[in-house]
Amino acid sequence: MERPVGLAGWLLIDGFASPVWFALFAAVAAVVVGYLLVQRRRKRHVLRFANLELLDRVAPTRPGWPRHVPAALFTVAFVLLTIGLAGPTAEAKIPRNRATVMLTVDVSLSMVATDIQPSRIKAAQASAKSFVEHMTPGINLGLLTYGGAATIEVSPTTERRPVMTAIDGMKLQPSTATGDAIAAALQAIQSFGNVIPGGPPPAVIVLMSDGKQTVGRDEFEMAQEAAKQKIPVNTISFGTADGTIELDGKEVPVPVDDDSLHKLADISGGQFFKADTSEKLQQVYNNLGEEIGYETTERDVSKPFFALGSLVAITAAGAALLISQRLP
Repeated sequence: MERPVGLAGWLLIDGFASPVWFALFAAVAAVVVGYLLVQRRRKRHVLRFANLELLDRVAPTRPGWPRHVPAALFTVAFVLLTIGLAGPTAEAKIPRNRATVMLTVDVSLSMVATDIQPSRIKAAQASAKSFVEHMTPGINLGLLTYGGAATIEVSPTTERRPVMTAIDGMKLQPSTATGDAIAAALQAIQSFGNVIPGGPPPAVIVLMSDGKQTVGRDEFEMAQEAAKQKIPVNTISFGTADGTIELDGKEVPVPVDDDSLHKLADISGGQFFKADTSEKLQQVYNNLGEEIGYETTERDVSKPFFALGSLVAITAAGAALLISQRLP
């Protein structure tokens, strides 16, 4: 199912599938020139009569400029039909109904920092839920959380309620095992791809984190593995350089690690996004949802030209019969 392009969307032509048909414009031009020459020649023949008063009595009165309307309409019809034959195309966004998305959220203790209001974790939950709500219905969406260990909260599914419930139930953990999280996400995608018909679907990982890996597998090695499997990891850097948390009665700085997340995205073939406010995080999620949920493709928009060309041709025939009782 295509997304609506609006009433005038078919006019936004990006290209033509068979531009060779434009050669017919030469034939259209030739017909127009021929018509003009015939009209000129007819006028010359009329002027050859010496007795114009007699001509007015024996020849019926011909309409003036309206007699040219049918020919003009037929010319417009030919132009529209030629454009239709050339196969005009326009960009359209088509839902990726079989795609798989693993939403991977860092739930390490640093997520209680309040540099993003009301806190990193609360803002993350609210934005993630909005992301889930607006995700294309046909996409398979899974949820993974990680701190010192990675946990598949919800395997990929088109059902949104289990994911929403799991987001509300996120619990914080010590440490940050980003490499293990990517490995678990890749495994979940592979397992899901093995049980659905049609072969492995296109997949992407959306990973949100506020800190550098502290335990587990090397995150960059796992990013390389994701690249081999052609599964990009889109990373969202969440937090600021001034974030702090209270731990054992002491204030501990927890600055966001942009460099690691940027490198991780680059290695895997994904994109890096920085979200240092809850509003920006929401915008990032909205953009990702649009980008992941749909793919841009070229759609054929020739039908309106054929329809309009046919309608104009019928109008031209009707006008010809009405004005001169014959077709041009």
